[in-house]
Amino acid sequence: MKTTIEIQDELLARAKRHAKQTGRPLRAVVEEGLRQVLASPTNRERYVLPDLSVGEPSAPDPLETYSWQDLRDEIYGKPTIQ
Repeated sequence: MKTTIEIQDELLARAKRHAKQTGRPLRAVVEEGLRQVLASPTNRERYVLPDLSVGEPSAPDPLETYSWQDLRDEIYGKPTIQ
């Protein structure tokens, strides 16, 4: 079956060099790579971001009433005027 795919230029160049060095067509190299990827186990455990939140979830947000400028000052500190 024919199909069209986009491959990064450097990766394609490496695949072509590999095909030439091993005396195989590029198609065979691509097929072998796909077979290897599809044969590898895909049941890797998903990373779960730890919950490092503080305070009570139902408590009101103390920053909710702040303006953008107030939030910026909280994050970066109040600017000093010289």
